[in-house]
Amino acid sequence: MSPRPVGIRLRIAATIALLPVLALSACGSGDPSGTAPAGAQAAPAPTGDPVAAVRKVDSVAALLPADVREAGALRVGSSVGFPPGAYYPNGPDKPPRGQDIDLADAVAKVLGVKLERQDASFETILPALGSGKYDFGTGNFGVTTERLKTIDFVTYINDGQGFAVRTGNTALGKKVTDLTQLCGLTVGTGAGTTFEATLTRQKGVCAKAGRKPFDVKVYSENAATLTALQQGRIDVIMSTINGLRYQSAQPASQTTFLGEFHRLDVGFAFKKGAPLTRAFQAAVNELIKDGTYARILEKWGTSASAIDTSRINPPEHT
Repeated sequence: MSPRPVGIRLRIAATIALLPVLALSACGSGDPSGTAPAGAQAAPAPTGDPVAAVRKVDSVAALLPADVREAGALRVGSSVGFPPGAYYPNGPDKPPRGQDIDLADAVAKVLGVKLERQDASFETILPALGSGKYDFGTGNFGVTTERLKTIDFVTYINDGQGFAVRTGNTALGKKVTDLTQLCGLTVGTGAGTTFEATLTRQKGVCAKAGRKPFDVKVYSENAATLTALQQGRIDVIMSTINGLRYQSAQPASQTTFLGEFHRLDVGFAFKKGAPLTRAFQAAVNELIKDGTYARILEKWGTSASAIDTSRINPPEHT
């Protein structure tokens, strides 16, 4: 399917807030027949502002290129999709919230720069880094061997790949540990993601096992993926561990998390050879050292994904 305009994606993201809410017109096919579960409501966003007390650290800011220090601003391409990463709890006309938002804002404060945040669809951000449209990107971008060929990463969390089904569906058991468990099923996932790449690369595992292959449906909006699951047009979702776990904790979402499949480091993304990576790494490590990092992850319920130190371009987890 062809991607929808950014404005439409943002309006859809706003309708689902914590992803229990199903937008009436959020289907990937444009089918308007979907309905929201009875009583579905957006859960309130976590409170508290661990970023408020963060201050500029001159020794870290000095690692920025001179032209960035002089400009005092950085352009960030930000994928705003669903919690706990980044979403719109109060509508697209209000500032986004989420773990990625807090971490990027905290890093910017350590570096003494302002962020010029530009909302963009997930699949467009990495290509746009090479053209210079953004100075860096956020969107829960996992570090993979393929991406490292063209992108530099500064890690800030360890997340990865997981699965979820509609509550009550027991076809996959309690956990997905092998992709052959998906044989004969329809899997929904996001466009341009590591999930899409994994499913495409491993699609032959079912034939080798003498079983019917799984089918992959790719969506440009998270709302469309969830709607497809609720309507029975897909059997299972493959997405981020933290996102699916957060979603399943909201009773109105009617989804059940099926465990971790593959862990990945997640990082701020830069075009290859960008001069910003050392400064960002030092800023993340400063936040880890002073406790701000732990407070941000605690706020968003992702403490289990904390890292001990930020790294530049670590190898993909195997």
